[in-house]
Amino acid sequence: MRKIDSRVITDAVKDMCIEAAIFLGDDVKNRIKKSIETEKSETGKNILNILLENADKAEQKNIPICQDTGMAVFFVKVGQDVIVEGETLTEAINRGVSEGYAEGYLRKSVVSPIDRVNTKDNTPAVIHYDFIKGDRIEIEFAAKGFGSENMSALKMLKPSDGIEGIKKFVVETVSQAGPNPCPPTVIGVGIGGTMDKCCEIAKKALFRELGQHNEDESIAKLEKEILEEINNLGIGPQGFGGSTTSLGVNIETYPTHIAGLPVAVNVNCHASRHKKAII
Repeated sequence: MRKIDSRVITDAVKDMCIEAAIFLGDDVKNRIKKSIETEKSETGKNILNILLENADKAEQKNIPICQDTGMAVFFVKVGQDVIVEGETLTEAINRGVSEGYAEGYLRKSVVSPIDRVNTKDNTPAVIHYDFIKGDRIEIEFAAKGFGSENMSALKMLKPSDGIEGIKKFVVETVSQAGPNPCPPTVIGVGIGGTMDKCCEIAKKALFRELGQHNEDESIAKLEKEILEEINNLGIGPQGFGGSTTSLGVNIETYPTHIAGLPVAVNVNCHASRHKKAII
């Protein structure tokens, strides 16, 4: 049995929060660069170049890519042979968020839902746990801005709606979002499970690096087909028109009931900020 001091987890989470806010991942930057080569609109090309310039400035000046430094979302895999000493794992993660958003001078955006009172340290985080064999803890973090989160949607389709019904719902969701989620977007899609599980796996899909398709060839094909339809909408970078409305579509699936076909679309802006740590 391996013992891990909760402070180790807190420090790792703190660093992830700060680094994700400042350093845009290579997967996103590379996809933007590739999109510049294929973008048909000159205005669209200019905007994509500005997004890269913004990312470079953030790194050079050590400041966040965007003023919305998001709500902290975690997917955590916990080895069954691990004991966390000190604070609980949840407490350690939330303390890391609190310290990271304070030390990194990141905007604290979390409020109570009804009276809108700020919690003042960007906690509590949203944490999804899974338990695995082994003696390590894998922590994945994403800073989820709400300009894009607000454009997300869930629909309980009928099984008879099939693949075409899934495509239609995803594309319509992106179309209705228009320029609001700061395109070019990254689209996470969950298919199956129950309504709550469907939304969870749609969020999890956003953690996959751009360019990495679903291991199931039929699902990977669907990702490519939906991305093509989205980019034919003409919304373009920042909504000014063009052929780059989304940088990628990532789909995750889960078995569901014979009577159901839940589909969730989780929209992310171009600043798809995610980090991973293994302890």
